[in-house]
Amino acid sequence: MSETGPAPAFRPAAAEALKNPQLRANFRRAMDGLMAKRAALFSDPVEWRDLRALGAAIRARTLARLPELLETLEKNCAANGIHVRWAETTGEANAIVLEILKKHGATRVVKGKSMVSEEMHLNDFLEERGIESLESDLGEYIIQLDGETPSHIIMPAIHKNKQQIAKLFGKKIREAKYTEDVDELTAIARRVLRKKFFEADAGISGVNFAVAETGTLCLVENEGNGRMSTHVPSVHIALMGIEKVVEKLEDVPPLYSLLTRSATGQVISTYFNMITGPRGPGEKDGPTEVHLVILDNERSRIFSDAELSATLRCIRCGACMNHCPVYTRIGGHAYQAVYPGPIGKILTPQTEGVARRHELVHASSLCGACVEACPVQIPIVELLVRLRREATHKEPGSTVLQAGEGRNRLEDAAWFFWEAAHRHPSLYRLMGFLATRLRRFLPSRLPVLSAWTWGSGGPQGPPPGSRLRATPRPAARTLHELARKDGVDDA
Repeated sequence: MSETGPAPAFRPAAAEALKNPQLRANFRRAMDGLMAKRAALFSDPVEWRDLRALGAAIRARTLARLPELLETLEKNCAANGIHVRWAETTGEANAIVLEILKKHGATRVVKGKSMVSEEMHLNDFLEERGIESLESDLGEYIIQLDGETPSHIIMPAIHKNKQQIAKLFGKKIREAKYTEDVDELTAIARRVLRKKFFEADAGISGVNFAVAETGTLCLVENEGNGRMSTHVPSVHIALMGIEKVVEKLEDVPPLYSLLTRSATGQVISTYFNMITGPRGPGEKDGPTEVHLVILDNERSRIFSDAELSATLRCIRCGACMNHCPVYTRIGGHAYQAVYPGPIGKILTPQTEGVARRHELVHASSLCGACVEACPVQIPIVELLVRLRREATHKEPGSTVLQAGEGRNRLEDAAWFFWEAAHRHPSLYRLMGFLATRLRRFLPSRLPVLSAWTWGSGGPQGPPPGSRLRATPRPAARTLHELARKDGVDDA
């Protein structure tokens, strides 16, 4: 569903990020480590090729039968005692969550990591209605303390170093002493969260895989907070997008292996939770009620396009971000979107509209590093090219949100004159003649070329205002004139 209000300005945000040496150093260090760990676990090219092909095939097969599998999931979840609700928009999903919480008189909620809840802006929604919603994932907890949004889909606080976190804890957590020891910082957060787990009236989580065959919800995590959020409170609410379903339980292991190795360079995560229903008779732990909220939020629109539906293969590993030369230099906040990086460049314009977020589809060199790293073979570069085209020209039968509405009058005029000049030789020669004769009147500093010719104060570049390159100027004579001068036939 398209957002309202002014469109986020990606270019100025990216320029500001490039001027932050600490931010760039934090990301460079983190990305180098993640890429090295992943490369070590995929060192066998044959295994990588085969496992990747299997993962892509599983996701493609799932999408080919998506409506049927979602109905099967609902039926089997219901048979297991899980209450299934459907939401077309994030507003509907928020209303469903609020309804469940009000029914149980819940005023305190703990959350495991969930990107769908970020799409819903669920924390803000609940806080505005008097319900405390506390993130229990350490990275999410850190950025919630600082009033920020995640900068990475796997490691939300990756843009911060331990010194910044130490200062934040000392300022925000009562009786927390300043320390830069990572274990002590983790222990400080754990003491706060442990108490909250037992005080919470409900727990909210995401879903990594939902198995249609068995009605099982699978959660991948490393800290145990997901298990505490889903098992300690009496009510568990799971949130998932429609694409998270898989057909069979046997589909999970290869996807799980691809996810953990691609995301954090682990053979397997510390915890893998499989939830198939509420607490049964005689069981000592677990919630007494489990609710599953399945969100669309323009995914059906994406699914309806044979080419763009590949976007929905994503298993949210973040590998494309870790290898992207744009993301690794500006970080996630510059995108001003729930999903940053390459996957965000193709997903966000499709959910919010290409007119609103057309800057994102151009925020790529099309180098293909993301495609090479993607464990389920999403053709991100091809989809970016398609969305660039759809932003300015609505193709017949297009399903892209706001297709053709991202046109720029100045750009249209520039291309109109460019086309006219190349269609009419006489006009082309006239423009060449004027460019060569008027070259001396070209100012030494052109605003449109300022980023190319003048320094911007980047951490590794010259000081602001220093000259980087000469302003391009037309030649003194056209090629045709030079050819005629040398007696060459230019016909």
